[in-house]
Amino acid sequence: MIPISTVRFGPEHEKQVLEVLRSGHLAQGKKVAEFEALCAEMAGTRAAVAVNSGTAALVLALRVLGVGPGDEVITSPFTFAATLNAILEVGATARFGDIDDTFNLDPSSVEPLINSSTKALMPVHLYGRAAQMDAFSNIAASHELQIVEDAAQAHFAATETGQAVGSFGLGCFSFYATKNLTSGEGGVITVDDPEIEESMRTLRNQGMRQRYQYEVPGYNLRLTDLAASIALPQFGQAKKMLNHRYQNALQLSEGLSEIQGLTTPNIPDPQTHVWHQYTVVLDSSAKINREEFAETLTEAEIGYGFYYPRTVYDYDCYRSHPRVIIDGSPSAEKAASSVISLPVHPHLSTADIEYIVDTTTAVLKV
Repeated sequence: MIPISTVRFGPEHEKQVLEVLRSGHLAQGKKVAEFEALCAEMAGTRAAVAVNSGTAALVLALRVLGVGPGDEVITSPFTFAATLNAILEVGATARFGDIDDTFNLDPSSVEPLINSSTKALMPVHLYGRAAQMDAFSNIAASHELQIVEDAAQAHFAATETGQAVGSFGLGCFSFYATKNLTSGEGGVITVDDPEIEESMRTLRNQGMRQRYQYEVPGYNLRLTDLAASIALPQFGQAKKMLNHRYQNALQLSEGLSEIQGLTTPNIPDPQTHVWHQYTVVLDSSAKINREEFAETLTEAEIGYGFYYPRTVYDYDCYRSHPRVIIDGSPSAEKAASSVISLPVHPHLSTADIEYIVDTTTAVLKV
């Protein structure tokens, strides 16, 4: 079986975990501090605040910026539910633009939605590709809006100008088990403003700056040293890992580019896309439909994923929600019915990639 993703740990990870176990200090200690420093370096920000999930990062970022009831946040309709859930969790209202041909939020779809209630923009760097952050920065500046980046899938990604993802506003990264960098569960917010940083550190720790000195009602969003220790060695391995993903994406696109009805992702400069997912589009001119193709992949023991099978608002619990405003996102809705992701992870062999290409070609070539 060739899985859609796979996680492997070596002795360097075991060493870090054992150090924590033997220290007797399991939560919010030296390993977390080291993890935060590496995350800040990754994003090129002054600091980073670790939390226990990517969703917690989004919630904390919105909360510390004062986003709440009566405010609107504009985000992508083509994303994981955590993006939307975070907006609803702080009491705000979600609105949706549409996506461009990179599957990211299209800046031109955002400005018509801005009104006096708009408080923040939440672009999503989907599949590991940086969104058009220069455009979003200009929009935010001209309308005095905050930016919260959903960078859950985009560790070490950067824009075409070379600025790191996570450095345009508050950058929210996930370290869930299947992410390019993982701690099993975990998240981080990258930040430049020292006052915002301090507020986040207080909020994540039950509102305490000092033990039993409560400054504000808060949360328990702390990351454990055990989780941080798993992630630490991966930062040093990231360059090699990302190059493997890039090379795998190149080989996949070279092998799949001539198939009728199948559109491969374009291969931009390596820094702008870190290939968390390799996602193709299967349109109506293809020999078989997406579901039939997925069945064939299953029979061939090739993993795949529908990321995502619907737009994020296209579920009863959201469609009927009073704080979910659906303006219409035709490009996202079309993508949701036609995308399928193929394995691109760094543990693929050349033979694995050839098998994926040969199997896809055999079932889709006219």
